[in-house]
Amino acid sequence: MTLVDVSQISAALFIVGAVFIMLFFSLLSLGILKMFQQRFRAGIYSFVGAVVSGVTFGIILERWFV
Repeated sequence: MTLVDVSQISAALFIVGAVFIMLFFSLLSLGILKMFQQRFRAGIYSFVGAVVSGVTFGIILERWFV
């Protein structure tokens, strides 16, 4: 295993990445929880929110950091 140099990552990129990762996985886990609770509409909305946040994250990365 080798060490990874993360000194080239800006603070803004780190914060944007952390926020979107937390948002994406919280919506995904909430959707799974709602599906197990038999609340399918709320689960589907959470899955759609996770997909929308993932696409938004990709667009923001492309526009601001690439």
